This record gives sequence, structure tokens and C-alpha cells, in this order.
Amino acid sequence: MHRNDTIGREEIRATEQLIRPHIRRTPLIRVDGSDFGLPAFCLSFKLELLQHAGSFKTRGAFANLLMRAIPKVGVVAASGGNHGAAVAYAAMKLTLPAKIFVPRISSPAKIERIQSYGAELVIGGDGYADALAASETWVVQSGALAVHAFDQRETMLGQGTIGLELEEQAPNLDTLLVPVGGGGLIGGIAAWYGRNLTVIGVEPEASPTLTKALAAGKPVDAETGGIAADSLAPRRIGERVFPIVERYVDSVVLVPDDAIRSAQSALWDTLRVVAEPGGAAALAALLSGRYQPSPDERVGVLLSGGNTVAVNFS
Repeated sequence: MHRNDTIGREEIRATEQLIRPHIRRTPLIRVDGSDFGLPAFCLSFKLELLQHAGSFKTRGAFANLLMRAIPKVGVVAASGGNHGAAVAYAAMKLTLPAKIFVPRISSPAKIERIQSYGAELVIGGDGYADALAASETWVVQSGALAVHAFDQRETMLGQGTIGLELEEQAPNLDTLLVPVGGGGLIGGIAAWYGRNLTVIGVEPEASPTLTKALAAGKPVDAETGGIAADSLAPRRIGERVFPIVERYVDSVVLVPDDAIRSAQSALWDTLRVVAEPGGAAALAALLSGRYQPSPDERVGVLLSGGNTVAVNFS
């Protein structure tokens, strides 16, 4: 990896200083595991769903738009919804043109957010891969700058700033559960912590992107379905992401859709926090028993996004 491709603590800290005026320092809330029907252990939620535009993606969006040269035609992004909303929001704040491609599976809440920020929206194709292909065609035609949702150095640097914040807010964590789609989030966080924290990836059973990549020793195509398909179901893990994850992530667990729904409901019932399916996936690993902490383990759970339509989890 060339020096200018490095993603480590020094680079993430510099990125945090650059994007700090544009992002929220999202709160951390500590509860006892028993509040969620789990054994009594220290449980810390990082509420990244309270970030601007409703998800962690805003960090990576601002990192791209502030660290790269933007042509007059502006930027383009492909997204299941959250990345598109984040890029649209960042472009609006920085007065840059933006065009966002999303698949038909994107939730109405995410589409509405993108439109509310003034970006040009194109809806088409069945999944993220279709939106990505359409956006790449537009890049060739227009010369716009592509802002990749996960497999881009600046994207991972931005997402890695969550690790910097979290280390300051909860310096004694033992383990952090992180939802995984394309891997930009877990890659950035793992690059910050290195081996100083146990980082566990959480994927939906219906979209085992990282699980299949680790089994194959390289990024490979995986299924792209399930309740969290609009945020955790790219066809494959990022090429730039994979070496970081392979080096620093301890393990990956798979959770069923029913467990994700239960986690959404539990967050609402217990904390009155509304999480989208992908945003609740990390908690689903605990509630389903797919990850079982030791009695004295201090566990962090990243709630990554809250762009969903309704609060009816009954």
C-alpha cells in the first residue's frame, strides 16, 4: 500500500479535524445488558443514527468532498439510500451539484431524504449493483466525481472517525459490534483501533458479503437479500476494504432477519430509539445469541442508521 493510500490513526485523526465542523459528535449511552433481557454486563450504544442525514455515511461523504478535487459538474454516488442521502446532504452544505443513483429497493424514507437535500435522483435497477453500474456510466458520460459508498480511501477515513470518537467516549471497551455491508464502516473503525479492541462484524444471513470473502480469501460475489438489503447488501466487499478487515477484524457473525426485527423493536421499547434494519443489526447479534459476551465484558454496539418510515415495531 502506497503512503498516500495509508489508512491509520494519523490519517484518521487528520480527517476528523477536517470534517469536524460539518459533522455531529454523536452520543454514547451506557445501559446494563439486563435492560434487554441479556446477562448483566456493561453495554454501550454509539448512536450514529443521530448523525446528519440519519447515518454514519455523512462522515465519509464530507471526507470525500473536502479531500478530493471536485469538477464543476459535481459528484455522483450510487447507494441503497444512506450513502446517497449523506452525499446529497454534504453537497448541499458545500453548494456542489450531486446526482444520486438508487435501486428500487431503497426505502421511501431514504429517497425522501435525498430529494429533500436537492440532489438529482435516479431510481432504477433491482439492487445496489445496478445503481452502481448506472452511476459508473454517468461518470464516463459527464466527468462527475464518483463518491464510492465504501471502497474509497476517503470514505473509510471518514468512517474511521467514529473509532476516534468512541475511544474518547468509552476508552475501556473490550469489544465492538459493527454492522457490515460493503465494509467501509468496519474497515475504517478497524484501521483506527488496530488490535487494541476486539472488533466483531455483523451481517444479515441473507447478505453474507464479508463472511464469503473471508472464506474465499478475497472479495467474491454473495447473495443480496433480506430485510436490510437497502443498507447491508452490496454484491461483494470492497477491494480496498478487505485487507484491512482481514488483518484487524476478529470475526464475523450472521444474524437472521427475525433477530434484526426483534432488535429494532427492543431499541424502541427500551430506549425509544428508532433504528432502520441495518442500524439494528449489531444489537441483533447479542439478542439472538450469535455473539455471547463473557460476564465482565464491556461491549459496544454501533447503531449505524435511522432512516426508516414508521415506528410500528409491534
